[in-house]
Amino acid sequence: MGIMILTIHVANILFQKDIRWEEKILLYFFVFTIIHFATYLTFTLLKDSHQTNGFIMTFYTIFYIINNIEVLLLFWYARNYIKLDTQLGKALSIINITIFSMFVLLDIINIFTGIFFTAQDGVYQRSKTMIISQGYQFIMFGIIIVIALKNKKLYVREKVAFCVYCILPLIAIILQNIFKGYAIAYASIIVAIEVLFLFLSVQNSIELAKVEEKNKDAKIKLMLSQIQPHFMYNSLSAISTLITIDPEKAQEALDRFTAYLRANLSSLSAEKLIPFEDELQHIETYVALEKLRFNNRINVVYDIQTKNFSVPPLTIQPLVENAVKHGILKKLEGGTVTIRTLEVSEAFIVEIVDDGVGFNMADVDFNSNIHFGMNNIRYRLNTMCRADVVINSELGKGTKIRVILYK
Repeated sequence: MGIMILTIHVANILFQKDIRWEEKILLYFFVFTIIHFATYLTFTLLKDSHQTNGFIMTFYTIFYIINNIEVLLLFWYARNYIKLDTQLGKALSIINITIFSMFVLLDIINIFTGIFFTAQDGVYQRSKTMIISQGYQFIMFGIIIVIALKNKKLYVREKVAFCVYCILPLIAIILQNIFKGYAIAYASIIVAIEVLFLFLSVQNSIELAKVEEKNKDAKIKLMLSQIQPHFMYNSLSAISTLITIDPEKAQEALDRFTAYLRANLSSLSAEKLIPFEDELQHIETYVALEKLRFNNRINVVYDIQTKNFSVPPLTIQPLVENAVKHGILKKLEGGTVTIRTLEVSEAFIVEIVDDGVGFNMADVDFNSNIHFGMNNIRYRLNTMCRADVVINSELGKGTKIRVILYK
C-alpha cells in the first residue's frame, strides 16, 4: 500500500510543469522510500526459502543502512524547505553527514560483532543494545523538529507536518523495541508521509495563489514604471537633432531606441529568467541613449568577469538607471558607474557601483511605496531566483548595490 501511495505522489510531482528545487528533493525522498518498502517486501517474500544466517545478516544490514539514508534525504529536504541560513545549514549538514557515517560504520561492524543483532539457525535476533542502532534517526528527527519549531517564517501547518513526520516513526521505533514482533514502523511512515505531503501541498497552494496575485499587481506597476515619457521624449529629441548633424549616428541611435523599447515591452510578459548577456545588452543600449544627451557626464566601466548565469529580465538595467539618474547625474560634472560581475563558490554576484552623491542609509525606508521600483526589483529577484539585493551608500561618496544570485 505504501508503494502504491508513494508512486501516486511521485507521478503527481513529475506531471507538474515547473518542479521547484525542494520538490525535486521530495521526489528523491519518495523514490528512495519506495525502494525501501520494495526491499522489505522482497525480503518478506523470500525469507521462507532463504533462512540462512548469511542471508538474514546481509539483508538487515542493508535494511538499516537504507533506513539511515532515508533520514539523510529527509533532513536534506527539510533544510531546503525551511531555507536555513548558510552558516547554520552548513554546520547541520556536516553534523548530519558525520553522524550518518558513524552509524553506517557501526552497522557494518555489527556483521562481525553482533552488537545490534545476530542470526542463529536462520532466525533474526536483536541484542539488548539494538535501540542504539536507531540513534542516528533519533538525533536527526530531533534536530528537524527543533529547526522547524524555531523557524519564525514557517506556518503552523508546516511545523505540524515536519513534527508529525518525525514523531510518529520515533514512537513506532520505541514501541517496536518494547513489544517485539509488531512491525508498526511502516504504518507510521505511511501516515507520516501522507500528513507531510498533504499539509505542505496545501500550504504551497496557498502561497502560490498569493504569489500569483502579487505578480499580477507587480506587472501592472512594472508596466507603468517602465513607460517613462520623459526618457522617451528626451531620447527622440536627441535623435531628431542628430538627423541633420549626423544622419548615420541618428540611424544608429534610432536602432538602439527601438531595441530599448522592445526589451522593455517584452519584459512585461516574460515569466522566465534570461541570460545575463541579454540583460547586459539592454544596459549598453540604455547607456548609449543617455550618452546622446549627457555626453562626458556619464562614464560607464564594464568589469565583466563572468556571463554564465541568468537573471529575471529588466532587473539589473533599472539598477544601472538609478545609479545614473540619482547618483552621478546629481553632480554637475557627472561621474562613473562601474558594472562588475564575478563568481564565487556559492553564487554569481553583480555589482553596480557609482561615485555619485550617495545618501544617508538611515534616512531611507526601502519598504515604503516611494521606492516601489526598488521593491519590485527585489521582489522579482527573490521570487524568481531567490537572489538577495544588498545596498550600501555614503552621502557624498556614492552607492554600491550587490545582487547575489545563489547557485
